[in-house]
Formats: sequence, C-alpha cells, structure tokens
Amino acid sequence: MAKVVVLGAGIAGHTAAMIAKKKLGKAHDVIVVSPNSNYQWIPSSIWVGVGLMKPEQVYFKLAPVYTKMGIVHKQAAAVAIHPEGDATSAKPYVKVRYVDKEKSGQEENVEYDYLINATGPKLNFAATEGLGPDKFTNSVCSYDHAAHAWENLQKSLEKMEKGEKQTFLIGTGHPMATCQGAAFEYALNIAFEIDKRKLHDFAEIWWISNEYELGDFGLGGAYVKRNGYVTPTKIFTESIFKEYGIRWIKRAGVTKVEQGVAHYEDLDGNKLSKAFDFAMLIPGFAGAGMKAYDKAGEDITAKVFAPNGMMKVDADYTPKPYEQWSAIDWPSIYQSPLYDNVYAAGIAFAPPHDISKPYTNPNGLTIVPTPPRTGMPSGVIGKIVAENIAHRIKTGSKDHPHRASMARMGAACIVSAGYGIRKGQAAVMTVSPIVPDWDTYPKWGRNINDTVGEVGLAGHWMKLFMHYMFIYKAKGKFGWNLIPE
Repeated sequence: MAKVVVLGAGIAGHTAAMIAKKKLGKAHDVIVVSPNSNYQWIPSSIWVGVGLMKPEQVYFKLAPVYTKMGIVHKQAAAVAIHPEGDATSAKPYVKVRYVDKEKSGQEENVEYDYLINATGPKLNFAATEGLGPDKFTNSVCSYDHAAHAWENLQKSLEKMEKGEKQTFLIGTGHPMATCQGAAFEYALNIAFEIDKRKLHDFAEIWWISNEYELGDFGLGGAYVKRNGYVTPTKIFTESIFKEYGIRWIKRAGVTKVEQGVAHYEDLDGNKLSKAFDFAMLIPGFAGAGMKAYDKAGEDITAKVFAPNGMMKVDADYTPKPYEQWSAIDWPSIYQSPLYDNVYAAGIAFAPPHDISKPYTNPNGLTIVPTPPRTGMPSGVIGKIVAENIAHRIKTGSKDHPHRASMARMGAACIVSAGYGIRKGQAAVMTVSPIVPDWDTYPKWGRNINDTVGEVGLAGHWMKLFMHYMFIYKAKGKFGWNLIPE
C-alpha cells in the first residue's frame, strides 16, 4: 500500500487529492495536510468584498467531502520535510503541527511514499510596512479578508451618501506582487457598485500597479482578438478603465503604507505618495516557510526551495538575462530534481524566471509583476501531478505520461466587472500559451486564434455559472471528475 501525502487544500492540493484517490481507490492512502478546515473558491471572494455574496457562499467544510471520498485530513501546518527520513525513520516524512482544537500545538511525523507540495502562497503582508487587513489596507485574498473589506467599503459608501468624497486605491502593494487580475476585478466591481448607487460624483478611483503597462498581468502583456481586430491588452485594459472612470498609476512599487497614504517609488527613482480613504492592495507572495533536512539532520532548505520559499522543480533555474530565457525553461511534470517522489503544484512551485520584463530603478528597487499561477493553471497542474503519481504507483514505472507546461497550456480568465441579472458584466480573456513562446509564435508570442478578449453580460453569466460549477466539483458531487479544471 502506497501513501500519498498532499500539503494544502486549495485549488491545486484539493484537485490533486481528489484525482489521486479516484485513480488509486481503497488500495492506497491519500492524506491531506492543511491548516484550513474549509475549502474556499477564491475567485468569488471578489463578490464577498463588495457585499454581493456571503462568505459561506464561497466556502464549505472539507471534512465531510474527505470522509465520503476516503481521504484522511489532518488539520495541521507542514513545518519541515525530511525527504530521506532520519536516524529514527527509514521512510521520508513531513513534520506537521496541528492547529485544530483537539490537538493544537501537537506535532506528528507523517510518512509518505509520494509527496505533493501544494501549500499555495504565504500572503507576505509583512514585506511592505503597514500593508494588510490588520494594518492600513484591505485584502480580498481569502473570504474572511474579503468580508472585512466589505465592512470597510460600506463605511466609504455611507460617507458618499452623505455627500463626502472618497478616494479608492486598488492594485498591488509590493514592487513584485502578482495577482493583478484579482485587484483589477475588485476595482471594476467597486466602480460598478458606486455607479449603481449613483455616487460617482463623490468617488475617485485609482489603480496602482507594478506593471510596466496596464494589462501586463504578470504575463508580459498579450495581444488579443477583439471584435475582429488584434488589440494589445494595454489598450484593452485602458479602455475598460476609462469606461469605468478609473485613473491609474503604473510602474509603481509600493514600499510603505501609513494611515490614509501609500508611499511608492517609480522607475525613475522618484519617491511619491498617494492619499486614500479606502485601499485594497495585493501583497507579495512567498512560500509557506517549510524547512528541509537530509538524513543526517543537515538543513537542505536552500537546495530544495528557491530563495522565495517556493519549491524547485524540473525547470531551468540557470541565472541568465531576461532576453535569454525560453519557453522550454518552464517545468512540465513539477517533480523535484533532488527527490523523484516529491512534487510541487500550483503556486507552491518556483517559476524559473519572470514572464514580464523586470526593471530596476536608480535606487535598486526591482519593479515587476511576478508570474501568476492561480486558478485554472493550479487545477491543471494538481491534476497531472496526481495522475503521474497514480501511474507510477500502479505500474511501478518512473515515467510521466501526463505533462502540463505553462508554455504549452492555455488559460481562461473571467474578470467580473459588475454583478447583476441584466446589468452584470465581465471581461473574458483567454491566452494560449500562458508563457509566451516566441519561437513557435514569432509574431504574437502566442496563438492569436486562441487568445481573445471580450466584455459583456454573457461573461458575467459565465463567471456566475463557473462559481457554482466549480464548488459542485470541489464537493465531489456526482460526475465531478467529468468537469474540466
């Protein structure tokens, strides 16, 4: 009997655990280690952040789902990986620390035959002084953060209803933050809600981002087909912002936040600031902070993980100038180069390089969106990792028939731009591949026939449908495995 241990129960981890159990059945064990007792569909946290959904509409308890599927769930945080075992254990194991009420603080060594690191990101608010929901800004990175943001947003709406002007600052809160798409979506929803209440005369909405041009989204920008024309995402994004009355600050690295003011540097090295009444700024991401030790107890964290705490996989991490990177640098099976029974999925794997061109200002501050790996890519990667592990267990071979390089994988993103039965809107954008491949597609970097962008009510209905469909899938309901990632 083989034992597969999955660290994390987000989109990548939850998908991997369900697929692994589906493939392996009762003959083998699947164990999920996650500090969270809930699964949350993070893309819908945006709607919680504007009061259009309740938190309980975007999450559910994991325990009943895992019990039904025969998956063991340990509500604990992974502390350290021992991929060679140690003097007391011949098998590799993960040291975990329980956070549930019954065992809180207790530690356990959980042995494994195969390990999937799908911990997702650490929301690194501390990397920017004053950033975060416990300080001076809001977040929509989780349902509880989003609920808190809605509480604060209501206060601003109430002030506008009394004739008081409010300034909203939405975007990235670190010079190397990712997830511009989530912030973009939140900015549009705030604008939509303000307009719906006819309060636009009392609102000033600003976008602040580390993108060199709007519409970069950590993908280096893209060219999309729209209404029969090929349009850069820069124009696509600027036109949407203009339609919604949102002004912008780009090429900005936020370095500090105080009450009502965000301080930032631009690429010229100027140190500037922007006042606000309400701010939602996405933090930088880091790895979960796990350590790694060899059989002798020596710290090998720097060998297993990249400096940002994310796990190294089958990618080319050779330092080289931005102009020299290639699509083939990206991983396709997400296997550790040191330990062939260890994998990383979703945000937990370390990208080999930036997709967007990094810029450093005269003060030495690097300002660049880091590569996004959330949503659809996380689910796809979680699935292929689980399928390959199941294949190895069942056949005894070491080959990997399933592959999913982000330089070959397409992705669809639906950005809500207002919630409503008849007036809701969404911007739908597809890119293929996610990582541009200039050798295969020398003109656009991507397959222009599969890279499109449209805005309209149909997109809103698609996003709403996907909300319910993916929660249905995540609950392991009848036919769940037939729904694509």
